[in-house]
Amino acid sequence: MLRIAFLHFHMLKLCFFIFLIYWVKSDEEEKCPEFTDLNIGNALSGTELQVQLLLYTRENPNCSERLIEHNVAASGYLDTSKKIVFVIHGFRPTGSPPAWLGDMKELLLSSEDINLIIVDWNRGATTVNYIIAVENCRKVAEILKNYIDQMLVDGASLDTIYMIGVSLGAHIAGFVGQKYNGKVGRITGLDPAGPSFTQQPPEERLDRTDAQFIDVIHSDTDALGFKKPLGTIDFYPNGGMDQPGCPKTVFSGLQYFKCDHQRSVFLFLASLKRRCNIITYPCDSYLDYKRGKCVDCEAFQPMSCPVLGYYADRWKKMLIPKSSPTKAYFDTSDQDPFCMYNYLLEITTWNKGTRRGFIKVKITDYAGNTVESEMNSEASTFRQYKKVKILTGFYQDLDKISKISLTFSTKTLIGPKHKLRILQMRLKSLNNPERLQLCRYDFVLMENTELTFKPIPCPEKGT
Repeated sequence: MLRIAFLHFHMLKLCFFIFLIYWVKSDEEEKCPEFTDLNIGNALSGTELQVQLLLYTRENPNCSERLIEHNVAASGYLDTSKKIVFVIHGFRPTGSPPAWLGDMKELLLSSEDINLIIVDWNRGATTVNYIIAVENCRKVAEILKNYIDQMLVDGASLDTIYMIGVSLGAHIAGFVGQKYNGKVGRITGLDPAGPSFTQQPPEERLDRTDAQFIDVIHSDTDALGFKKPLGTIDFYPNGGMDQPGCPKTVFSGLQYFKCDHQRSVFLFLASLKRRCNIITYPCDSYLDYKRGKCVDCEAFQPMSCPVLGYYADRWKKMLIPKSSPTKAYFDTSDQDPFCMYNYLLEITTWNKGTRRGFIKVKITDYAGNTVESEMNSEASTFRQYKKVKILTGFYQDLDKISKISLTFSTKTLIGPKHKLRILQMRLKSLNNPERLQLCRYDFVLMENTELTFKPIPCPEKGT
C-alpha cells in the first residue's frame, strides 16, 4: 500500500514537472515569437496566407517582438526615429525557415542601430504550387502598407525605410514601393524571381522607379532569377549565372537547383562581415568587363567603383535618370567572403604576325607565397605594337610582389610551338590602385613554358 502511494506521489511529481516545462516553454514562446516553421507536408496540403512581422533591435536582439497589425504604436521597441529595415523572404517549397535568416538578423543589427523587421509570410509561401505563392505577393504588399502607414503616423519617414527582398520578396518590396510612388528610401533585390515575372510590365514586378535607390544582385539569370536590369544599379556576379562552387549537374540534388539562386543572399551577407570589399565594375556587358574595357575606377572619381551589398548606396551615379540603369560586373571566389583580387595585365607585343592565345599569371611575394590566376575565358589577339588588356584575378591578395610568372598558350594540341615577343608588360592592382604598377620589357614567352622574372616599378605617367 505504501509502495503504491509512493509511486503515485512520484507520478504526480513527474506530471507536475512535465507541466512546468511545458508552461515555461509556452511562456517563452509567447515572449519570443519565432519565424513560422513548417514542413513538406504543409507544402503538399497548401497553406493559407498569414503574415507576422517580427521586430528585432539592439535592445532585443535575441527575442523578437511581434508587431500588432492594427496597433503598431503599441510596440515597446520600435523607434521610428531610426532606420526601419524589412527583410522579406521568397517561395518556401519545403516550409522550413530560410537557412540564412539568423545570420541576416545578427549581421544587420551589428552593422547599424536599426529597427529590423523580419516579414514572415511562410504561411502563403509554403506550397508546391509556385503560382499560389506568386498570387500572394500582392496581398503581402498590401498588409505591409498597412503597417508602414501606422509607422508614418507615429513619426517614421519614407526616406529611412529600407526593404531587402529575396526572390519573390524582391517583387513584394517593389509592390510596396509602388504604393508610395517610389518615395521609399531603398530596396535591395536579391536575385528577384524570374518565373512568372520575366515578361511582365514594370507595374507587375520590381522596377527602378519603386524606390529612391534600388540595388539588385542577379546570380541565377538562366534559371530562377531575373535577367534584365531592375534597379538603379544591377550587379551581375560572374556574369549573373553559374556561380563558382555551385554544383554543375543535377546529380548533386537540391543544391543544384538553389545554389546559384541563393548566392545573391550570401554575397550580401559577406558585405556585412566587412572582411573585404567586393568591388564591381560598371560595364555594358560581362564580355567587355572580361576584356578589361571597364576597369578604370578613376573614371568614377570621387566616388570610384561601386561596392556590392549593404554599402552599395554609398555609390550613386551623378546626373543619371532612373530610366538609365547602371549594370556592374565582377568575379568572385567560390566561398565566403567571395572576394577576388583583380589585376589588369597590359601587354604590347612586337611579333610581325598576329597571335591568338591565353596568358596565365602567377605572382609571388617576398615571403614566398604564390597565387595563380585563372586563365582568361576569352583568347586575346596580339598584334604588333597594339596594347592588349587582360583581366586576371586571384583568391588571395599579395601586397609586395617580388616575382611574376607568365605562361603563354594557344591551347592547340598539334602544330608548331609559338613565341610571343613582349615589348612591354604592365601589371596594375585594381583593388588597390595606389600600389606601384609593375613593369618588364623586351622578353620572349615560349608557348607552354613558364617564365619567371623580377618586375621593376613602372615609370610615372608623363615621365
